[in-house]
Amino acid sequence: MEKMVLSILVGNTFGVLSRVSGLFSRRGYNIDSLTVGATENTEFSRMTVVASGDEQILDQIKKQLAKLEDVKEIKVLKAGESVCRELVFVKVAVTPEERQSVIAIAGIFRASIVDVSTSSLMIELTGNEAKLAAFIKLLEGYKIKEIARTGITGLSRGDASIYGDAAEELGEYSDD
Repeated sequence: MEKMVLSILVGNTFGVLSRVSGLFSRRGYNIDSLTVGATENTEFSRMTVVASGDEQILDQIKKQLAKLEDVKEIKVLKAGESVCRELVFVKVAVTPEERQSVIAIAGIFRASIVDVSTSSLMIELTGNEAKLAAFIKLLEGYKIKEIARTGITGLSRGDASIYGDAAEELGEYSDD
């Protein structure tokens, strides 16, 4: 099973998230991760969708998404050609004796302690999936109270832009 990360430029319209996610559910495709946020142009939002499947299913997903009226551009974020990251918050129950060792683990990963109480620490870490998985695995020896993950988001490296192929339609944006 392959994994594909799609960066999708959509019109910033009412119900666009529902229409995109509805396409996945109607077709029986699974969304591994979905993030949505504003772009530098208020007319558009960027969705980053991670989906899994064989080559045929992933190709179908791209074709079906391209048919949606709200979808302006789709770009596959390939490993090595893009930067993809995820944010995780982990709340760990700690005793006074465990506190320093959990702080040391956070330090190894360059994570930030963002909340401290007498019995817990909340840690923030940004990185790729492998880094986050390794971090969480090291914390398994402690009592993890809660985990919240944002899902993957990313951009193409270098001068490449999602506006490249859609530049004429979108007006002022181009790769020039």
